Amino acid sequence: MNHLIVPSMPTSFLLSLSLVILRCTTSLQAQPFSREEVGRWQQQAKQVTITRDTWGVPHIYGKTDADVVFGLLFTQCEDDFERVEENYITSIGRLAEIEGESALYQDLRARLFLDSTQAIAIYKKSPLWMKKLLDAFADGTNYYLYTHADVMPKLLKRFQPWMPLMFSEGSNGGNISVVSTERLKAFYEQRKSTSFNTKIDPYERESLGSNGFAIAPAKSATKNALLLINPHTSFYFRSEVHMVSQEGLNAYGAVTWGQFFVYQGFNEHCGWMHTSSYADSMDEYLETIEKKGNALYYKWGKELKPVRTQTVRLPYKTDKGVQYKQFTMYFTQHGPVAGEKDGKWIAIDMMNTPLNALAQSYLRTKATGYASFRDVMKLNGNASNNTVFADRDGTIAYWHGNFMPKRDPQFDWNEPVDGSNPETDWKGLHSVDEIVQVRNPASGWIQNCNSTPFTVSGSSSPDKQKYPAYMAPDAENYRGINAVRVLSQKSVFTLDTLIAAANDPHLAAFDELLPSLLDAYKTVTRDSVNRSPDLAEAVQILQGWDKSYGINSIGQTLAIHWGEKIQRLARSRAATDQRFDNLGLTQFTISKTSAQEKVMALASVLNDLNRDFKTWKTPWGDINRYQRLTGKIQEIYDDQKPSIPVAFTSSAWGSLAAFAARTYPETKKRYGSVGNSFVAVVEFGKRVKARSVVTGGQSSKPGTKHFVDQAPLYSTGQFKDVLFYPDDVKQHVEKTYHPGE
Repeated sequence: MNHLIVPSMPTSFLLSLSLVILRCTTSLQAQPFSREEVGRWQQQAKQVTITRDTWGVPHIYGKTDADVVFGLLFTQCEDDFERVEENYITSIGRLAEIEGESALYQDLRARLFLDSTQAIAIYKKSPLWMKKLLDAFADGTNYYLYTHADVMPKLLKRFQPWMPLMFSEGSNGGNISVVSTERLKAFYEQRKSTSFNTKIDPYERESLGSNGFAIAPAKSATKNALLLINPHTSFYFRSEVHMVSQEGLNAYGAVTWGQFFVYQGFNEHCGWMHTSSYADSMDEYLETIEKKGNALYYKWGKELKPVRTQTVRLPYKTDKGVQYKQFTMYFTQHGPVAGEKDGKWIAIDMMNTPLNALAQSYLRTKATGYASFRDVMKLNGNASNNTVFADRDGTIAYWHGNFMPKRDPQFDWNEPVDGSNPETDWKGLHSVDEIVQVRNPASGWIQNCNSTPFTVSGSSSPDKQKYPAYMAPDAENYRGINAVRVLSQKSVFTLDTLIAAANDPHLAAFDELLPSLLDAYKTVTRDSVNRSPDLAEAVQILQGWDKSYGINSIGQTLAIHWGEKIQRLARSRAATDQRFDNLGLTQFTISKTSAQEKVMALASVLNDLNRDFKTWKTPWGDINRYQRLTGKIQEIYDDQKPSIPVAFTSSAWGSLAAFAARTYPETKKRYGSVGNSFVAVVEFGKRVKARSVVTGGQSSKPGTKHFVDQAPLYSTGQFKDVLFYPDDVKQHVEKTYHPGE
C-alpha cells in the first residue's frame, strides 16, 4: 500500500486550511453564483453604508433606493435569515417541501391565487423603478448567501426578483390566510365538506390585532401631531430599520422579514399605522356546476360558462425523499374554487393585483403629507388593513380599509352569495373618497383597535348610516372601549403621556364579566357550592381589585383564570359555526352559565393554582412571563430557565398593550408569543422626535448583545429614543460597514 506523506504542519494552519476548503466547497454546492453577478453585487455593496446603532438597529444609506433595498435585505438576513426564508417558502407555496404532506394544502392555497409563472410575467411588465427594487431585493439576499457560506438554507438557495410580488402586503399570507385549508382539502380530496368559516371568528383574531392612535395639534402640548404605532403580531415578526437614500427615501419603522418596505412607521413628513381590518374586501360565490361529457360548466344568468382548469404538481417531503401530488385546480370568473357547500362549489373573489399592492406598500413610505399619502392609496392595493395617519402639517386621518369592491346592498355579503346571479358580481371598486374615513375630527384624536370605525373619534366619528353595511361590519371590542375612554379623558398629550395611554392597564372586559361572578356568589346557597374560607377570601380580593393589570396583582390572576374557564364552558354550548365578537362572547357567557357554575369555576381556579403554584395567592407576574431562549421560529419554553414578569395580558380582556401567553408542555408558567412587537410613538415637528421598543431585541442569535437587550424595556412598557438624524446616529454608533465586509 502506498502512503501519501504530508510534511508536518502546525495544527492551527491545518484547521484554517480545512475551514477555507469547507467554505469554498459549501459555496460551490449551495450558492451557484456566477463571477459576473458576484462582481456586480460587490460593486453595489460599495455604494451602501450600514450603521448599526447601540441597539443594533441598522441605518442603511445608499445613493439610490435600490442600493438601500440591497442593504436592507442584507441586514435582514444578518439578523434572521431563517425568518426571511420561511416567509418566502410560505408565500410562494413550497412549504410542503420542508414540512411534508401536512402542508400541501397551504401550498395549494397559495398557488390557487398566484403562482410563480404569473409572478414572473408581472415582474417582466413592471415599471423600471419597480424592477430595480425587485432586482435589489434578490441581489441583496443572494449576496448575503454568497458571503455567508456557513448559512445553509432549508430550501431557497437562490432568491428571485419576482418573489416579492407573491408577498406584497405587510402580513404574511395577506387575505388568503383566512381561506380554510380544511375546506380546501375536503373539496380537492372529494370528501363531503363540513362547515368551515372562511371569515375567522373575530374573537379568535383578537390577540393578533393592533392599536393606532393619532393626536391632533389642538390636544398636543407642543402643538405638533402625535402618532402611536402599536402592531400586535407573533413575536419577532418584524425588524426595526431605517432606510435612507439620496432619491428621497428616509423611512423608519417595522419591516416584515423579507419585504423591502417599512410596513408601519414614519418619515420626516408623516407616519402611518396599519391595523388589521374586518372591512369586507373578499367574497364567496356559490357556483352551480353542470357536467356535459367530460367538460364542466358553471351557470351565470342564462349562460353556461366553462370552468377553467389548471393542473399543478406539488412536491412534498417524505422519509423516502420528495414525492409529488397532482391537483386539478378549478376557476370561475369569480376566482379559484376553494370549497363546496350544499352541492355548490365555492369560488373566492379577492384582490389579486400584486404589482399595485407592492407599489402602494413602497410608495407610501415616500409620502410627503396627507395629499401625497392619499394619492398613493388610489392604487387600491391594501386589502387587509385600516390606516391611522398623522403628518407634520398637523393633519390626522383614518381610512377604514382601502381595496373595497362595489356591491349590490340587497345581498348579505357576510354570507356566500349566488354566483349564478349576475347582480352579485362586483361593480368595480369604491374610490378612496367613498370608503369610511375621518380627517381632523373635532375631538382631536383618532383610535383604531381592530374595532368599529364608528367610534374612531368619539362624537366626531363617521356616521354609520352613510355607508353600505359591507364596508365596516367590524364590531366594537374592549380595546376600542378602553382607547376611547383613555383618549377622551385627557386634554393634552406629550410623547410620555401617549406612551402612558398606550399602556393604560384597565381590563375593560371585567367591567361586565366580574359583576356577574360577584352577584352569583351572593345568590348561591351553601348547599350548592362549598363556600370555603379560601373562596370567600378570593371573592373579597376580586371585589377590591381595580380591574387593572400589574405584576403583583392576585386579583388579575384570579380574574383571568376564571374568565378563561367560564368562557370555555359557555363556548361549549354554542353552535359549531356560531361566531362571537369580543363583547358578544361576554354576553353569551353571562347568560349561558348559571350562578352556581360561575362560582364553581372560581373554586376550580383556586384548586388549579394550588396544584400548579402551591398557593392560589400567586401574583400575576409570577405566572405571566417573557422568555427567549433559542431565537428559533418555534421557540421553546422552560420554567427552570430565566424569564421576566410581564403585567400586560391578552388584548381579549381589553389590554391595550397586548401579551397573549399560554402554558407549554412541561411548563406551569405562561409564556408570551403574540402581542406587542414593534411599538413606537412619534411627534411630527420641525424635527421628528420618536421613541420605540421591540420584543426582545434586534438579533435572533442567542448570546449576542442584541438578543434580549430590549426585553427589560419591553416588559415594563418603556421605550428607547429613536435615532433618526445623522448627527444622532453618529453619537451612538456600534459599527459601520458595507455589505459583505
